[in-house]
Amino acid sequence: MKVGVFDSGIGGLTVVKSLLQHQLFEEIIYFGDTARVPYGIKDKNTIIRYAIEAVEFFKNFELDLIIVACNTVSAYALEEMRESSTCPVIGVVESGALATSNTLHDKISDILIIGTKATVNSKAYERELNALGFENLQAKATGLFVPLVEEEIYNGAIIDATLQHYFHNIKTPHAIILGCTHFPLISDALQNYFGKDVILIHSGDAIVEYLEKIFKFNIRYPEPNLQFFASENPEALRVIAKKWLKL
Repeated sequence: MKVGVFDSGIGGLTVVKSLLQHQLFEEIIYFGDTARVPYGIKDKNTIIRYAIEAVEFFKNFELDLIIVACNTVSAYALEEMRESSTCPVIGVVESGALATSNTLHDKISDILIIGTKATVNSKAYERELNALGFENLQAKATGLFVPLVEEEIYNGAIIDATLQHYFHNIKTPHAIILGCTHFPLISDALQNYFGKDVILIHSGDAIVEYLEKIFKFNIRYPEPNLQFFASENPEALRVIAKKWLKL
């Protein structure tokens, strides 16, 4: 199978890493809209327009599947992308909610959802989790983490101050949904702040779990063909991809 992975920037590489670890695809085409990151502060119509443009880009590659790694796009533009696409389109919100349900068997567990302002305002995760029986939900927009990760700042004084800024009055939850693909890069910092017992729900692992449930992967691909594209400075994206993915 040949898959396209779309993200607003570099964060979707965390999803690519999970796909590589599970050897699901023969070819992976990554497109990061680095010229217009972050999406999380933009309005719904703009997000939809950018998402449809990504679908048009992917039509050059005859894909079997598109994975929308961006939580903001998954929350606002999935149906429009599906209408424009010639192949199936899967987002990370539904898969993240299902992964949470599979991990937390106690429906009264306290769950903290963190993401961009747009993702949190959409209440997409709350709808999915409510439908699965979870009610003790709290969402927090934590958009400052996105530019920090884009600058490859994953720990240290700036991250610690940002964690304190956002979470100083937040009760420690049972689980945190990392509602942005940039956030797995600060997993260690989050774990140090909240404690090692807090479960982190990672979009990449969640999408793999979801894919393996709905598709039959009879063949594994230990050395898939990888291509990386960006709307601005693609070479910088490729450099980061080599570092993060250890290529």
